[in-house]
Amino acid sequence: MTTSLVEQKTAIRQQFRLRYQEQAKEQLAVDSASLRGKLIPSPTWQTARSILMFYPLSDEPDIVPLMAEALTSGKTIALPRYDSSSGVYEAALIRNLTEDLIPGRFGVREPAPNCPALPLNQLDLTLVPGIAFDASGRRLGRGKGFYDRLLPGTTGMTLGLAFDWQESDALPVEPHDVELDAVLTPTRWLKSRLAT
Repeated sequence: MTTSLVEQKTAIRQQFRLRYQEQAKEQLAVDSASLRGKLIPSPTWQTARSILMFYPLSDEPDIVPLMAEALTSGKTIALPRYDSSSGVYEAALIRNLTEDLIPGRFGVREPAPNCPALPLNQLDLTLVPGIAFDASGRRLGRGKGFYDRLLPGTTGMTLGLAFDWQESDALPVEPHDVELDAVLTPTRWLKSRLAT
């Protein structure tokens, strides 16, 4: 990676962290509910039987209610779990939001060791967090590359979930950066390769 790309990405991350600090917690909750309200009735959600989700950080849309809805409706759900032996994340099944999740390596809740792994090629839908997204499906993560290593193994649709203030005009990309199929915000779908 060239120094200029490193600097560009660092500057954009800082810009969006400042944007997050300007957001009211109450508005984040309202926007999270709006996003969930757009996703649940969509064909993308309705047709997915197995979904890789993420446990949200404070600056990410709250999708915990989606996990509960998915389990209630009989969907198979998994969350990323850090595999210390390989240094990458894998998908692991959860069946109970209270019993199956523990604090992970980076303090984010993830499936406990006794939760079975789910092959990435069995996923119909992967929900992806990030710091910033653009309308082409490009995403800027936290800089560790975990999702860029995980996503190539998936075969289903990849969908970024973001607040409207996380949308960027265009993001710098490198060869290893994985483009998402679509991005959903509380107000609209940002389509790239696949329809909603």
